[in-house]
Amino acid sequence: MSKYLKPDKPAFYRLTVLESDRISPSFIRVTLGGDSLSNFRYMGYDHWFRLFLPQPGQDEPRIPSTTSMLWYAQYLAFSKDTKPVVRNYTISRYRAAGQGTHGDGPELDVDFVVHGSGAGGTTQKDGSGAGGPGGHSGPASVWAQKAAPGDRVAILDEGRIYTHDGRSSWQLLVGDESAAPAILGILRSSREDVRVKAFIEVPTEADIQKQDVQAGVEIQWIVRPNDLAKPGEAALAAVQKAELPDGDPYVYVAGEQGLATGLRRYLVNERSVPKSQICFTGYWKFGKAAP
Repeated sequence: MSKYLKPDKPAFYRLTVLESDRISPSFIRVTLGGDSLSNFRYMGYDHWFRLFLPQPGQDEPRIPSTTSMLWYAQYLAFSKDTKPVVRNYTISRYRAAGQGTHGDGPELDVDFVVHGSGAGGTTQKDGSGAGGPGGHSGPASVWAQKAAPGDRVAILDEGRIYTHDGRSSWQLLVGDESAAPAILGILRSSREDVRVKAFIEVPTEADIQKQDVQAGVEIQWIVRPNDLAKPGEAALAAVQKAELPDGDPYVYVAGEQGLATGLRRYLVNERSVPKSQICFTGYWKFGKAAP
């Protein structure tokens, strides 16, 4: 299967913070908007992007002049005091023009994972908050806790990782809190006749995000046993103990690296799931700061 579904025309979008809301003990939802979003094509599912944050003293982040692979070379060449913080995130929700809550323009929500007054990681593709959820405060996590209307950022559209072709009899979706927006986005975008078992691990019961789902979809929310437990271990154990449907599933697992690789190994070795049917992404690694 293809690993990514890329946008036809990758582009940078300069955006402004419209609202910031602590939606639960471990999640801050930041709403972004801007005129440039009128050219953005939302793909649904686990659509993700690179978030560019300004350095202290900057009104907006400096961004590369190209969206090809050369953007990263340009980024590395920026001076230390002008180089933006770059982290990867999933779109939690997207509202087209006329459907937003802050005017007539399109807008998108991004859910950041935070813990306490600053520790924690972020809802991202590569675990780029220092240590991910449960680690120390990363720059994007700190930014989210201080984000205010009018703050300016930029994003680089990257498309989506989820590429299910519809040929499996059912789907298995698994992740920790960093993957919650991706899994919930996949469920919102899926066909009504899809059969899904989803397992989402969160730090506290108050972090459970209730969502209406179609018939055939079952979500099991797993609350981490304590603050010292390694994120992802409870979700992995829950899947290992679960009675899963017969037939080969399409599997999507994301979050802490040990969860992604551990579940893939278990499903292949113990459940005889073909490797080709497993999409796994380690967003972050426990105890490690992101590059």
